[in-house]
Amino acid sequence: MPTFVYTGKNIAGESRSGEVEAATLAQANATIKRMQINATSVTEKGVGGGLMDKLKSFKPGGGVPTKELVIFSRQFATMIDAGLPLVQCLDLLGSQNENKEFKRVIGEVKNSVEGGATFADSLRKHPKVFDNLYVNLVAAGEVGGILDTILARLSGFLEKAEKLKSKVKSAMTYPTAVIVIATLIVSGLLIFVVPIFEGMFAGFGKALPLPTQMVVNMSNFLKHQWYIIVGFLVAVFFGIKHANGTPKGKKIIDSILLKLPVMGDLVRKSSTARFTRTLGTMLSSGVPILEALEIVANTAGNTIIKEAIMQARVSLSQGKTLAEPLAESKVFPGMVVQMIGVGESTGALDAMLNKIADFYEEEVDSAVEALTSLIEPMLMAFLGVTVGGLVIALYLPIFALAGAAG
Repeated sequence: MPTFVYTGKNIAGESRSGEVEAATLAQANATIKRMQINATSVTEKGVGGGLMDKLKSFKPGGGVPTKELVIFSRQFATMIDAGLPLVQCLDLLGSQNENKEFKRVIGEVKNSVEGGATFADSLRKHPKVFDNLYVNLVAAGEVGGILDTILARLSGFLEKAEKLKSKVKSAMTYPTAVIVIATLIVSGLLIFVVPIFEGMFAGFGKALPLPTQMVVNMSNFLKHQWYIIVGFLVAVFFGIKHANGTPKGKKIIDSILLKLPVMGDLVRKSSTARFTRTLGTMLSSGVPILEALEIVANTAGNTIIKEAIMQARVSLSQGKTLAEPLAESKVFPGMVVQMIGVGESTGALDAMLNKIADFYEEEVDSAVEALTSLIEPMLMAFLGVTVGGLVIALYLPIFALAGAAG
């Protein structure tokens, strides 16, 4: 969601500034008002802002690793369960944290709570560290008096989400590494080895075989017109980046990702696992389903899946079941839709969603293994054909010369 930057004063007349995430400017103003801040300026971050605005908003080490957030949530849950006051918990966690940025954030949250704000509203001031999902679950825990339980669930949820993310990343690491190595080897041969052979071939006095001539031409192009290749790659990179930054472009890219032969299956399964795990955690924590669906949609990571969830939310608000619109979208597997329907009819939707998440997290494991086993021989064959073909093309004139001499 968009991030809005605000400045204003609290009820004590002290100047306050910060950032909040919200779908619209009106929602941002409502959030700031709940924080008991009288805003004098609220603007969307990045709109109309130049280079100096970006430099001013930049903070070294602004991110907090998920692992540290997991530890923070688990330790916090233990302290709350032991009966320690909220401010004392924050003071202890802040003093022992080694991450300077996270330590600063915890200190500001503690000061906000001491100033009379709720814990959830204090966390909401730091959207880069505590996203909407985290804040809304904490708010539900505060209202229901089960903050320790919610924090324990959050730590488990974040742990599983990070594990799922790392599995998908690992599936792409191996092929990327092989492609990069193959590109470096071929480039090295074309730039440094082929020119040596070209000098030898110049004294033959005969036309080179077609494969050899093609390799020589590629070598000359790479040596003398490398900037064209670099320019093309840069243009493609920024073109995709720009397209991914527009709603229409991102929708096209996300649609293509879902339709890819093997990778699409992995994306669909990982998105299904994330959707069901997030929704199940929020529902079991007492978050209303319409509010939970909106948050889950914004954390889906795929525009097609986000639209399907938001359409389900609209249908649900009109009195339909959750399973009906999900089935119509044809985004989620049929088994998932059927199990959600069973969960709705039995009144145990949250438990059913968590079971689906467990199953699809295992499916992601299988998909990663299948992708690796499929890509490995293909990449080895590609590397062998490319390098082998290059070497054979270079030796063809020598073989021809040896045959003529014989």
